[in-house]
Amino acid sequence: MNMEERLAQLEQYREKIKGGGGPKRIAKQHEAGKLTARERIDMLLDAGSFVEVGVFVGKSDFANLENPGEGVVVGQGTIDGRLVYVYAQDFTVSGGSLSKAHADKICKVMDLALKNGAPCIGLNDSGGARIQEGVDSLDGYGNIFYRNTISSGVIPQISAILGPCAGGAVYSPALTDFIFMVDGISRMFITGPQVIKAVTGEDVSPEELGGALTHNQKSGVAHFMADSEEESFAQIRTLLSYLPSNNMEDPPMADPVAPELDPEELLAIIPESPNQGYDMRDILMRIVDGGSYFEVQPLWAQNGITAFGRINGRPVGILANQPKVLAGCLDIDVSDKLARFVRFCNAFNIPLLTFEDVPGFLPGTNQEYGGIIRHGAKMLYAYSEATVPKITIILRKAYGGAYLAMCGKPLGCDVAYAWPTAEIAVMGPEGAANIIYRKEIENAEDPITMRQQMVERYREEVSNPYIATARGYVEDIIDPRETRSRLIATLEALANKRESRPVKKNGNIPV
Repeated sequence: MNMEERLAQLEQYREKIKGGGGPKRIAKQHEAGKLTARERIDMLLDAGSFVEVGVFVGKSDFANLENPGEGVVVGQGTIDGRLVYVYAQDFTVSGGSLSKAHADKICKVMDLALKNGAPCIGLNDSGGARIQEGVDSLDGYGNIFYRNTISSGVIPQISAILGPCAGGAVYSPALTDFIFMVDGISRMFITGPQVIKAVTGEDVSPEELGGALTHNQKSGVAHFMADSEEESFAQIRTLLSYLPSNNMEDPPMADPVAPELDPEELLAIIPESPNQGYDMRDILMRIVDGGSYFEVQPLWAQNGITAFGRINGRPVGILANQPKVLAGCLDIDVSDKLARFVRFCNAFNIPLLTFEDVPGFLPGTNQEYGGIIRHGAKMLYAYSEATVPKITIILRKAYGGAYLAMCGKPLGCDVAYAWPTAEIAVMGPEGAANIIYRKEIENAEDPITMRQQMVERYREEVSNPYIATARGYVEDIIDPRETRSRLIATLEALANKRESRPVKKNGNIPV
């Protein structure tokens, strides 16, 4: 066989693999409203940048190939010119089921991503383990899980769920940093509806059990939801624009952009009544660079906000209470949401900006029985552990342990500012007055009026921001319109911050 014949044979085999499960299965994939693995890679990456690896992994009889590419396409490419590694499961080949060779291909790119310090993106669309391979497929899953864990905090790991993802397959995405889902096509569950029906008698649809809205709104498993695959890939590209390629790099700077909304309006957003809510986003959008606000888990635990943004072109992680939902109280879910975001930002050198308006932890037996102590402690742990620049802006309420949990000064906050509306105290004036001035209120001719007077007295004498400033817990009380300029200057000053922790194998975060 001469070179031309060999090249013809190579092209024949390559086309066989590129054809996946064949025209009929590809058509069925499209009928289900889904793209193929190769179409997804082309849409996600910069045009023409994909370089496939492990092309011929699998059985060597390419003339009679049963599972072209072993049901997964893997390789490298670029997003906005930056190197990434990607794998895309091919549902047209044996339902994208995971064989040992399939897992080996995924592990190959995971190893390359770790060695080369580049993000790893998984496009999941699989019926699960290839049952015929038995324990070999379980070994494959285990190898992937191990690499997810070793890579955690070293390179960004992103999972897109673009079809079924069930049983053990859900744990690789769960070990990654961010999960993206598409409404109508994404499914994630440990046990499917049929098994649940057989074991518990519950009737539940696949969408209700493990669809995109379920995991973005109810379980908190997923972080982003899109209406189409194209929108989901755009979200992934946007996310990566805020992130460094690995933990040894700083996040990429961008050109500064003025806020989209007028900072003068910051003066009128917080209501005069401390019991009235407002939308924290109205404040954030007047401080961050225009067009840079990118919220994470916007549908879950909405009493707290986690988002990426830029201040004068510098990426930051934003954490904030949301007064219009549960008054911004901290509960079990929001504690998990904020703590994990803090740890991600710290791992990848992203400064933390905390905007605080918190009346306390949410009371109730459901919270106590559910372990609010354990979950709330995650926030204390995460903020204390973090060594990136930490800046806190106290906008209004900062009461009790929740004041500390939102990166109070004792938790290693580098710089804390307060607005004139700030109230910093062990508890709110309403509750404190009942305790401190109980006798005065009980003995008064008009207890209701006396109580209100004592509430105002406490607010003026104890919880005003000047006391905290006088004791060094707050650096300065600032005009709200100056918030952005103060953040720009402070972030610049903290850009070379260095802080170490005692050497240890790992801490024991309350989980």
